[in-house]
Amino acid sequence: MESINAITGKEYRTDAEELVQRRQDVNRFNYETFVKGRENGRTPKQALGMEDFLTLLTKQLAYQDPLSPMEDKEFIAQMAQFSSLQHMDSMSKGITKLGADFGRIADLLSGSEAASTLGRSVELFDGETTVQGVVQAVTKGINPRIMVNGTYYSWDQVTKVFEK
Repeated sequence: MESINAITGKEYRTDAEELVQRRQDVNRFNYETFVKGRENGRTPKQALGMEDFLTLLTKQLAYQDPLSPMEDKEFIAQMAQFSSLQHMDSMSKGITKLGADFGRIADLLSGSEAASTLGRSVELFDGETTVQGVVQAVTKGINPRIMVNGTYYSWDQVTKVFEK
C-alpha cells in the first residue's frame, strides 16, 4: 500500500508534540468509550455479530478507493463469510433450543419415574443415614420429591426401589 506522501505528492511529517497530542486523544477516546461506558451500563462486545459484519462491509464499500475498487473475488469471499456466519448463528440458536427441550424431557422423565414409585418400598440416603420405607406421596415439578415415613426427600436421594 502506498504512503500518503506518495499519493498526494506532499510530505507530511509528525513531530513529537503532535504524537503526544494523538496519544492523548486516543487515551481520552478509550477512557470515554470503555471506562465511562461501563459506568453507564454499556459493556464492550467480545465478538462481532452479523449486524457488525454488514456495517463493516458497507463502510468498506462506501470508502473504497475509486481508482482501485474492491476485487470481485474479495467481495464474493466476504459475502460467503457473511452467509456462513448466518448459518452458524441459526445453528447455534437451534442447538440452544434443542438443549432446553432435552432439559424439559429429562425433567418429565424424572417426575414420571418418581411417580411410578408411589406405594413401593424405597431406600434413600439422607446425608449420613440410610432411610427405608414406602413412598406415600410424590410431588410434581422439575425436582420431584417423595414422602417416606412422613418426611419429604428429593428424588435424587433415592438409591434403591423395591418390587411391590
